[in-house]
Amino acid sequence: MTHDLAELRKETGIGATGVTIDRDVPVIDMSDFGTRRADITEELWQAATEIGFFQLKNHGIPQELIDTAFAQSAQLFAKPEATKAKMPLKPGTNAGWEYKAQVRPSTGTADQKESYQITLPRMAGLWPDTAEMPDFKASMLAFERHNWALAMRVLSCFADKLGVSPAVFIDGHDPLSDQYQSTLRLLHYLDMKDAKPEDFKFWRAGAHTDFDCLTLLHQRSGQGGLQVCPGKDSDGRVLGWTDVPPQDGIITCNIGDMLMRWSDDQLLSNLHRVRMPKEGESLDARYSIAYFAQANMDTVLQGPAQKYEPITAHDYIQMRLGANFAGKAG
Repeated sequence: MTHDLAELRKETGIGATGVTIDRDVPVIDMSDFGTRRADITEELWQAATEIGFFQLKNHGIPQELIDTAFAQSAQLFAKPEATKAKMPLKPGTNAGWEYKAQVRPSTGTADQKESYQITLPRMAGLWPDTAEMPDFKASMLAFERHNWALAMRVLSCFADKLGVSPAVFIDGHDPLSDQYQSTLRLLHYLDMKDAKPEDFKFWRAGAHTDFDCLTLLHQRSGQGGLQVCPGKDSDGRVLGWTDVPPQDGIITCNIGDMLMRWSDDQLLSNLHRVRMPKEGESLDARYSIAYFAQANMDTVLQGPAQKYEPITAHDYIQMRLGANFAGKAG
């Protein structure tokens, strides 16, 4: 369990401000995937093994569907708290609504956001009232499935480089199984218009790594704050953070800890956070939508070189939820 404990300690002590530096985040063109697969695979592998972050364009998810998902998200979060509280985040499920419930080990403080999480086999009683939001469920189901398809396309490229069958990842994330636990997460970072000066000392989302396989993050132009860091210097120097300005239609991706473990540490899971607005930047609310490709509960995680002992994805996720939602993992 040494590796597991190391992962749980990974975020501790990385909550300091650090410094801001410029880096290039690779933008990978996914168009003509069938004929350009080999070239795309090389670009993805280079980004994922050297930086751990990359962006995708011409990815195939219709912009109209993305816009609709954001509109539905804003409508949901505008509902009264009493309405949203009828769809509470269930213990250990990554399904339902929460408000400032995620406390990052890196900061010891709650993220300044609320979220609504969709994990399909666990959504009984957690969808908004269709009388109030008739298009919500259909829109989110369509959007979720498009994100799954794109995530599997990327993971199939990694499978090629790892020397395993693409079925390892695709079957391992089978959406038709009751063991499916990939999550679509709608995020609403609270506006800062009436905030006190001391409020800006916190983070909209504290420094962390994701504990999934692959994250696809949709952002809106003009609603920035995301910063990435390829990793802590081995000699303990100050962390250097790079702003990733959002662009409509461009998906920002990162490798998660689950895939880093599953690839025997060849693919890198790296730090990211969402900072508060700087002087002169918009104080409005920030909306984003993340799709977390997380292997099915019964999928056994072990890389081709068997560097680490096997663990089911269910046990792995529960371990990580316990570190981020104190008392909420079951």
